[in-house]
Amino acid sequence: MAKSVSISKSTKEGTSLDTLVKEGKALYSIWRQTNSLKDSTKAKGFDTRLGKLLQELKAQSPLDSGQISRQTLATYHVDKIDRRRRAEALWFVENETECRDFMKSSKKGFTSLSALQKAMAKASKEAKANSEAEATTEQPSKEEVSDVGQSKSKPSKDDIVQSIIKACQYSGIDLLDIAEALMEIDTVSEAEEAETKVAA
Repeated sequence: MAKSVSISKSTKEGTSLDTLVKEGKALYSIWRQTNSLKDSTKAKGFDTRLGKLLQELKAQSPLDSGQISRQTLATYHVDKIDRRRRAEALWFVENETECRDFMKSSKKGFTSLSALQKAMAKASKEAKANSEAEATTEQPSKEEVSDVGQSKSKPSKDDIVQSIIKACQYSGIDLLDIAEALMEIDTVSEAEEAETKVAA
């Protein structure tokens, strides 16, 4: 079984340059020995410790983006740790609460932070799609807007007016514009055409 290196309890993480350098050396020495995601994401686990160290270095970075220089990574002895593993550890610490909640609620275990990231991204995408689908179903459908012609009996004048009001509200059209459009319709000519067709 591989040995694990731990920081002494008297040392406080992130308090001084020496402490961060010691932490980096310790992390480099145990990097290849860490396999279990459950162990590596514990409070004193490898990925949690690495992520916290990188978070501290990112906060100290003189760049606005927070990018950590190669020289800084080398100074703290974490430059030899795979950059993807560093990125995943930093991501885990920056999203620690959500990650831990997701791992608790998940029925299956995860073998790596990569698998956890993919599962969380997929779940987030599905949740977003579901919320968008719910939002579209909350808008009134065409059937709700106008129920004229839905029943077999002829609609009354009030039914037609209510349908027009609903349609205007749904479409965002001013009711006065509809009233003007109705006034412009030449109902006398249409009635004459209808009589002519009946007579023929």
